[in-house]
Amino acid sequence: MTNHHLKHSILSSVFLMPSPSSSSFAYSLYMVSKLMVTIIVPLFLLSLFVVQVSSCNQIDKLSLLAFSGNISTSPPYPSLNWSDSLDCCSWEGITCDGDLRVTHLLLPSRGLTGFISPSLTNLSSLSQLNLSHNRLSGTLQHHFFSLLNHLLVLDLSYNRLSGELPPFVGDISGKNSSGGVIQELDLSSNLFNGTLPNSLLEHLAAAAAGGSFVSLNVSNNSLTGPIPSDLFDAVSLTEISLPLNRLTGTIADGIVGLTNLTVLELYSNHFTGSIPHDIGELSKLERLLLHVNNLTGTMPPSLINCVNLVVLNLRVNLLEGNLSAFNFSRFLGLTTLDLGNNHFTGVLPPTLYACKSLSAVRLASNKLEGEISPKILELESLSFLSISTNKLRNVTGALRILRGLKNLSTLMLSMNFFNEMIPQDVNIIEPDGFQKLQVLGFGGCNFTGQIPGWLVKLKKLEALDLSFNQISGPIPLWLGTLPQLFYMDLSVNLLTGVFPVELTELPALASQQANDKVERTYFELPVFANANNVSLLQYNQLSGLPPAIYLGSNHLNGSIPIEIGKLKVLHQLDLKKNNFSGNIPVQFSNLTNLEKLDLSGNQLSGEIPDSLRRLHFLSFFSVAFNNLQGQIPTGGQFDTFSNSSFEGNVQLCGLVIQRSCPSQQNTNTTAASRSSNKKVLLVLIIGVSFGFAFLIGVLTLWILSKRRVNPGGVSDKIEMESISAYSNSGVHPEVDKEASLVVLFPNKNNETKDLTIFEILKSTENFSQANIIGCGGFGLVYKATLPNGTTLAIKKLSGDLGLMEREFKAEVEALSTAQHENLVALQGYGVHDGFRLLMYNYMENGSLDYWLHEKPDGASQLDWPTRLKIAQGTLGYIPPEYGQAWVATLRGDVYSFGVVMLELLTGRRPVDVCKPKMSRELVSWVQQMRIEGKQDQVFDPLLRGKGFEGQMLKVLDVASVCVSHNPFKRPSIREVVEWLKNVGSDNQPTQK
Repeated sequence: MTNHHLKHSILSSVFLMPSPSSSSFAYSLYMVSKLMVTIIVPLFLLSLFVVQVSSCNQIDKLSLLAFSGNISTSPPYPSLNWSDSLDCCSWEGITCDGDLRVTHLLLPSRGLTGFISPSLTNLSSLSQLNLSHNRLSGTLQHHFFSLLNHLLVLDLSYNRLSGELPPFVGDISGKNSSGGVIQELDLSSNLFNGTLPNSLLEHLAAAAAGGSFVSLNVSNNSLTGPIPSDLFDAVSLTEISLPLNRLTGTIADGIVGLTNLTVLELYSNHFTGSIPHDIGELSKLERLLLHVNNLTGTMPPSLINCVNLVVLNLRVNLLEGNLSAFNFSRFLGLTTLDLGNNHFTGVLPPTLYACKSLSAVRLASNKLEGEISPKILELESLSFLSISTNKLRNVTGALRILRGLKNLSTLMLSMNFFNEMIPQDVNIIEPDGFQKLQVLGFGGCNFTGQIPGWLVKLKKLEALDLSFNQISGPIPLWLGTLPQLFYMDLSVNLLTGVFPVELTELPALASQQANDKVERTYFELPVFANANNVSLLQYNQLSGLPPAIYLGSNHLNGSIPIEIGKLKVLHQLDLKKNNFSGNIPVQFSNLTNLEKLDLSGNQLSGEIPDSLRRLHFLSFFSVAFNNLQGQIPTGGQFDTFSNSSFEGNVQLCGLVIQRSCPSQQNTNTTAASRSSNKKVLLVLIIGVSFGFAFLIGVLTLWILSKRRVNPGGVSDKIEMESISAYSNSGVHPEVDKEASLVVLFPNKNNETKDLTIFEILKSTENFSQANIIGCGGFGLVYKATLPNGTTLAIKKLSGDLGLMEREFKAEVEALSTAQHENLVALQGYGVHDGFRLLMYNYMENGSLDYWLHEKPDGASQLDWPTRLKIAQGTLGYIPPEYGQAWVATLRGDVYSFGVVMLELLTGRRPVDVCKPKMSRELVSWVQQMRIEGKQDQVFDPLLRGKGFEGQMLKVLDVASVCVSHNPFKRPSIREVVEWLKNVGSDNQPTQK
């Protein structure tokens, strides 16, 4: 039978009605077939038609395609896969309403690069736009804010958008086409400059009149000018966040009309004047953050009406007045209070003890006096207390009282109780006092007496500061038994006796395993260290403190015990200005994590052990002013130390101090004797030398022509307030032209063409504490905002290593030519008063160390695809502490890149925040785990069980090659990039 006949036969069986004599089954079949033909088939055909015509609005679709044409993604993020052949309502990040109009465009944390197309303004039904946490750049086009005519939520935070904010264009009434008004506007963490447009604020104020606009966040930009008064008309606002800008002027009284505010954040700006007198009108406030400004006057009495306050931070201002006269008793929900670094007087406020929810209080660096009251015990939740740098009395009574605060973990009382005797009674903290105490600061009090025996009972103690006192007697042996102590500062005292061997048994310094078990808590408020060894650095968590022993400037004697080699976790050891004698123990070479070793100003003899060259992370080394002899080792880190590290040892010799060793002198004498009879050759040599000198001169002029050199400039006198009585690392206010130099490298991306040392001093406020943004290799990093609006990161290298040190300049110029996406661009360098400065591009997104270890919940936000992207270098914000630790050669940079990959994989901190040299302990631990076949156990617990183990193992293999102990086996950066290119290209977890 043919197909045609078969088809005809089937149709006949369907459409031919059976005769009445047919069976009931045939008749039923006929009725079903008829139903299918008359009802179901037409419905099916209609559905096909609907599928074809039910597509999103064509204008919306074309607008989205134009937007996607200006952006891209990079691995490990897959492309958007928006196709012209598909319904745009089904595209990733797109939501449509019943009329098939686009209402939501949500693509946060999607790895987008490029710029925002003007075509988005054609999406007339769009109500929510979220492109936050990407890498979008460029400016916002003039009509961009016309979107606010219909948007309810706009979030462009954490991008690289720049330029001035455009004006608002549209209906100024605040009503939008969707019938609602804008509710949330977030433009934070970008590069916007200029002022807030009045037209924009007028629209927001009109929107707020409708009762819906609740949140404005433009923090962490470079906005200037005062707070526009139009903002004060936005009466429905609940949150205003404008910190980390360059806003000026006063906080106008009009702000008190925003009576719905719960959050007001204006910190880290340049506001002046007083806090508004009627600030108490903001009775709903929960967070008031005005710190790091130039506010003056007193705390307004009306502030007591802000009864809902949870956090109050007025730190680092110029506030004054009798603090004890202020009534704190109504702040029953207050948990955090920071009034430090002001000029408050009086006693500790008695009404403060009514704030029973307080867990953190800082009143440091004021002019408070008197004694600590027993009423402080009413603050049962208090865990952080800092009253340093005041004029408190009666340390014995203070300890007897404070021991009753059972939750206290951080106690900073430095620079108080002047000239008192530190309590010696071992029972002073009984019963069970300070059992949770982790940090104890008693520095700069000029205490007399001996190291108190009651410290042995503080089994949780991790950091102890007794520096800058007059404590005498020997170092007690029991200090070596404190199980968690890893930071100990006993410098600048009158201690006598020997270096106790028992100190080499400190568990947290002798064993990495024991150190890993030490509790690493976040401080409720930052801790500022005042001793010279970590001058003025802000710490947000305990792990930021370096494992260290500081015993400098005492009267210790005897030999340095050979057991010192047991302290394998130690990063810094300072024994300067004592009376130690004997040889330098070769066991120092076992301290593979050591970054600072200061043995200067003692009576050490013998030779410098050649094995110290194995200390690859040693960034500071000094044996100056001893009785050492012999040749100074060469190679390794010794090639980076200046002659000041070895001065005052008349029997030392070597190239670094330009003193020939005896064997070299004999060789030179013989050579001179032979050459004395060859006058013709001598004349020839002199001629060649002059020619070579002439060539060098020409090359020097050519180099200078390629590089702009700016001297100190005009001799302005800069008057800056010293932050710390003990800080000796600042620059002198009256600058010597001859001792100041700024060199800028030619770079098409460098907006700064001329720069003087005076502009650097002004832009960093004389390297003030408020401008510290972190640490880099060898020193602190400061944020510098130049007059032209450019922001730089200025690294001030620690130590006076000489004005014209050739090694420093050679290293800097080598770094300036190393162009790679994983290196922060070096813009130039400077020398001032013997201190050396490095100038880098400022990183808006913060460092990897901050995200992984400092930012609350930061590590959990970095999932494996994000960490892989960092490893592949596509984010471009690998912090300078990683890219600059090994700048001498590219192979060194590969090593640092490998350590970054290990940190991303393990979640462990391989560096000390203050001295970011990579720790070999992390490398050794990972390699040992691989040998034991436990490589799966090295991964960060936050990454395990997510299905990305295969990708992580590949990256672990690459990292292990990069950190090979043999530098000649390490790959090039190009090879590493090639190996990582295809890892995670599908960005999909592996199914188990």
